[in-house]
Amino acid sequence: MTSTLADQHKILPEWLREWWPIWLGLIALYAPIYYALSIGLWNSEDQRHGPIVLMLTLFLFWQNRAYLRPTSASHTWPIWGGIFLTLGLICYVIGRSQDVILLDISSQIPVIVGILLLTRGMPALKAMWFPLFFILFMIPLPGVFIDAVTLPMKMAVSYVVENILFWLGYPIARTGVILQIGQYQLMVANACAGMHTLISLEALGLLYLNLVKHDSLFRNITLAIFIIPISFTANVIRVMVLTLVTYYFGDAAGQGFVHGFAGMVLFVVALILIMSVDSILQYANKYWHSSQKPK
Repeated sequence: MTSTLADQHKILPEWLREWWPIWLGLIALYAPIYYALSIGLWNSEDQRHGPIVLMLTLFLFWQNRAYLRPTSASHTWPIWGGIFLTLGLICYVIGRSQDVILLDISSQIPVIVGILLLTRGMPALKAMWFPLFFILFMIPLPGVFIDAVTLPMKMAVSYVVENILFWLGYPIARTGVILQIGQYQLMVANACAGMHTLISLEALGLLYLNLVKHDSLFRNITLAIFIIPISFTANVIRVMVLTLVTYYFGDAAGQGFVHGFAGMVLFVVALILIMSVDSILQYANKYWHSSQKPK
């Protein structure tokens, strides 16, 4: 058995064997944090996007694993790498000792940056910038900021839903973020039109941009800007669906399985809108380039 394990160890590339201690160290540091999140914060409706973002982040790191191999262009940055690693570990210690989840999660970014600079240098860091950036979507924002942004968003979504359904002939009225349709009252909750939903959809849009990898800078920037109104539109559609389900099938249906299913509808609608806008931008980009060619 020992010889078999030794043979398997030799089969692994040298660069892969080199990274095993680093992976084990990262797991030892952050597995307890993610376990605490899985039984705590991620169970709340506002933070259910956390596990999805984590899986996508791991996928993005795995997708760029080729840059972890040593190359002739690899030039380590020991000073800057040491600075970032030290800063990250300080944040980690403070976050763990003081139970500050924001520092716990965010400490991963400087820790990984430091490891990449110490082992592979700037090319690996440039290749991994998007997975590192994606970690930001897991960081819970301060409640004061969330409350300040969420209320205007809920008011805007409620206003648009009321006017669309009223225009379609439904007996609907609104008081603040409370919609009255027929005999039913619905309050637009944070999870339906709040900052966390916007963050989730922004992450989805940026992931789409990273996967398609357009060469056109105009197309990338424009689509990134359009993600915000797309997110708002998807939220409006979600609230409209819940409102109509409640109106036709009762409060139990609107607040039961359909409420959870509407969350899936939200992301499907957002993805369809993102792809539609991207197709329009592609057509506009081709039209612009063709019009610039000399006739």
